[in-house]
Amino acid sequence: MTSQTASTARRRRNRARVAASVAVLGVSGAVAGLATYGTFTDSTSPVVTTTATGVLSIDLSEAAGAATLSLFPNGGFLAGDSESSPIDLVNDGTTALSRVSLASRATTSSALDTDAVNGLQLTVRDCSVDWAQVDGVWSCSGTATSLYSGRILLDQALPGIDSLAPGGVDHLLLTAVLPAAATDEAVAGASSALDFTFTAVQRDGAAR
Repeated sequence: MTSQTASTARRRRNRARVAASVAVLGVSGAVAGLATYGTFTDSTSPVVTTTATGVLSIDLSEAAGAATLSLFPNGGFLAGDSESSPIDLVNDGTTALSRVSLASRATTSSALDTDAVNGLQLTVRDCSVDWAQVDGVWSCSGTATSLYSGRILLDQALPGIDSLAPGGVDHLLLTAVLPAAATDEAVAGASSALDFTFTAVQRDGAAR
């Protein structure tokens, strides 16, 4: 066995020992607030005035090319592993939003979500068109924008997204990574369960 092959084998053995798992229990959309809009008039003769509420609603849908609406279904990570999940975020309401945030929380916690250096990291990217899987890798043929990069636990507004507007759709790709430098002592055998929630907040009311 050459020294290069022996070194590769040692790296593989070391890598195989750093095994951890994460289960995503839920991914959901929520809304905060409901805006009511209407105009009343008055005159010497009766005037019928109709008022209506603006519908505040967001939805998560299965992305093109994805088998299910889920995040990180495989769940098992070795040091250096990553797993990506595409998901479409849709404003299916009738009113504009001031903010959409993505938050995650650990319902079962471990070093995977508490260790800022060796634990899981998350990136969120937005593509102007559907993500496509090419040779097992998710690719954006349009314009890709980075919305977040950091720890797997977050509570972060997603800036400049299309779903702030009624009918807007964002083609998101969430990628979880276990750093290649993660050590045996830090995360070997660790297991976490996570919930992810997108929350929409209505725009401020205005005179009309």
